[in-house]
Amino acid sequence: MTRQRELIYGIVSAAPEHRTAEEIYDLARAQMPSLARGTVYRNLGLLVREGLIRKLEMPEAPARYDREPGPHPHLVCQRCGRVEDLATPEALLASIQADLPGPITGYDLKLYHICPACRGSGKDGV
Repeated sequence: MTRQRELIYGIVSAAPEHRTAEEIYDLARAQMPSLARGTVYRNLGLLVREGLIRKLEMPEAPARYDREPGPHPHLVCQRCGRVEDLATPEALLASIQADLPGPITGYDLKLYHICPACRGSGKDGV
């Protein structure tokens, strides 16, 4: 693994936040000033393909990167875009699996809400 890829992987895997490529680029560039934006995007793609991290596609927002590559649900704030991991709803998955002809091989579950910080700020009147 190249030094650049190790740095990028370290940034993604060390934080519980689900950062965008631009946020990862800014953090990586602070440690390696000569790092090019394209290098970050290319290496994020390689890390996703290698199964070391997960890319979360977000509607109408930049993709985010998750240190946990396995399937698990996320909670997404509709105001600030914060993404949090949720515990896997085993009973829900078992119920769905019971109605399928074959095994579930993966999933992408996002639940949307207004986070406590945004609710408390009065941004949406909730």
